[in-house]
Amino acid sequence: MQEDINTKLSHLQEQIDSLKEKIVTLENSRKDQLSIALVSGDLDKIMAAMVISLAAAALDTQVKLFFSFWSLSALRDNKKKAKGKDFISKMFGLMLPDGKDKLKLSKMNMAGMGRMMINYLMKKQGVLSLEQMFKEAAELGIEITVCEMSMNLMGFKKEEMIDYPNLRYAGATTFVAEANESSTQLFI
Repeated sequence: MQEDINTKLSHLQEQIDSLKEKIVTLENSRKDQLSIALVSGDLDKIMAAMVISLAAAALDTQVKLFFSFWSLSALRDNKKKAKGKDFISKMFGLMLPDGKDKLKLSKMNMAGMGRMMINYLMKKQGVLSLEQMFKEAAELGIEITVCEMSMNLMGFKKEEMIDYPNLRYAGATTFVAEANESSTQLFI
């Protein structure tokens, strides 16, 4: 009977030790990193992602932004034009906002006045503009990944994207791998 108890205790201790090892592995598998996937092209959502990113970066958290689908409009440079686009790509280019200065405020665009109103309030209250947020993000080393699949689907080309020092092009698997290592992941 005592041998039975000792065997069970020994087995239980082995399970506890195994669980402790797994906990240590899990604790060490996450980096002090924030990964945000952005799919919305609305100004309010892009701004929210930038504010959160800047706050995290200011606290020395590594930040990785993944722009996909409609959010790509925020990364278009309205001074740059790309050649060699097919008809559908040209149509996407015409119908979608041509850069961060042309984004609609939100689904509640307030008859087109929303963007002007929020810009006025931001300036009045000393809140960084979206342009300034991108500049600050670059200075803080925030990485931006452009989803290649979305870019190709929508007919955007690399030469029409903003100049940003930490800009790269990759697929969703890159985002998923990085988000898996991150202590925090957001989807906006």
